[in-house]
Amino acid sequence: MRNLDYVAAVTAKVGGEALRLGGVALPNRRLVLRWLRRQALRLADAHGHSLPPPAPWLGARDIRPVTFHGSDAPEALRAWAGDHGSQDHALSALESGLPALLTVVDPFVGLRVTLGAWPVDLWGWTAAASASHPSPPRTEGA
Repeated sequence: MRNLDYVAAVTAKVGGEALRLGGVALPNRRLVLRWLRRQALRLADAHGHSLPPPAPWLGARDIRPVTFHGSDAPEALRAWAGDHGSQDHALSALESGLPALLTVVDPFVGLRVTLGAWPVDLWGWTAAASASHPSPPRTEGA
């Protein structure tokens, strides 16, 4: 079994412009999914209110706020975060090496918010990169 890490990101897209709202790299799929659920709830709970304060243990890793104009997108985020079947499906996808993605749309302004997580093989990537790019020869006192 390979040792995988996971990355998660939340992005927003309006028209052709994409904006990264935040992201993390974490050592296991449960932690990355927990982070995504927290961000989904923060976005949903901020609809019509100011964004809840970041958790003291996460601090700067919480995402930047986004304003929804309708209630469909916040309700979809809240439903996804609270649905155990959706969470199990996302965990299974990550365990299989596939991404876990959720996109919600605010049709009033064409805003698309995507929450995603991906497994990454940092150790395998590092080993492959060092094998194909050997270190330069060392020169002492040059």
